[in-house]
Amino acid sequence: MAIISLLSDFGQKDPYVAEMKAIILSINPQARIIDITHEIEKFSIRMGAYVLASAAPYFSPNTIHVAVVDPGVGTKRRPIIAETSRSLYVGPDNGLLMLAANKEKINNVYSIDNPRYMLSEVSKTFHGRDIFAPAAAYLTTGNKPSDFGVAIHDYVFPEFVKPHMKRGELVGEVLSIDGFGNIISNISAEDLERAGFHEGNSLVVALGSKTVNVLFCSAYGEVPVGAPLALIGGSNFLEAAVNQGSASAIFKAKIGDTFRVSEIESS
Repeated sequence: MAIISLLSDFGQKDPYVAEMKAIILSINPQARIIDITHEIEKFSIRMGAYVLASAAPYFSPNTIHVAVVDPGVGTKRRPIIAETSRSLYVGPDNGLLMLAANKEKINNVYSIDNPRYMLSEVSKTFHGRDIFAPAAAYLTTGNKPSDFGVAIHDYVFPEFVKPHMKRGELVGEVLSIDGFGNIISNISAEDLERAGFHEGNSLVVALGSKTVNVLFCSAYGEVPVGAPLALIGGSNFLEAAVNQGSASAIFKAKIGDTFRVSEIESS
């Protein structure tokens, strides 16, 4: 049975999510729809990208992920399908899909421009219902991604997908701040390993004007209650955290802020 996941910033108050599901099921009544979340911070492409990349690995292969955080809806930004070695991603060409797709190896990206696979009337403000939901449903009925439009190579690949080294620091961005106040970066465990940072080391974490020395831990409880730390969270990204406290309260960080980490030089 085909699985379609849905992620958006629509919330639960309005009928938008139900309308998308209704379109999917009208095309393929056998489709299985699973909500990742519809509580992404409004217009936060970074947060949506992080949550999608966190959840996608736990879905079965060939899942079709539909993500809609789309402040550019109705403009020249394209609707796309990203085809990876494991999944299909359907959504706007604004970088939202690329953190998850890049983790799985992107094989092809196609624009969605074939009207056969859209609603007969396409709203300029609701491509989630009129373009993305139908595309996902038709993908479950045997249509190939290439049926929907031409292959493109100039798709948006945002800076937050790839951290970089600069003057001994590994520089990334804040992707999300969770309900515990943990500040989650786009720096992966693999990025840290390549930079030579290992658990048990002392690190300098810099966010905005605030710089804190922390221990690179494997669990929150490895430091005293109230002490800051850094660790790889359940989504395989580096977090700044406080044991039983809030790193957000210390750093006053927000999504999109630069997240810098370096080793403390031994004296």
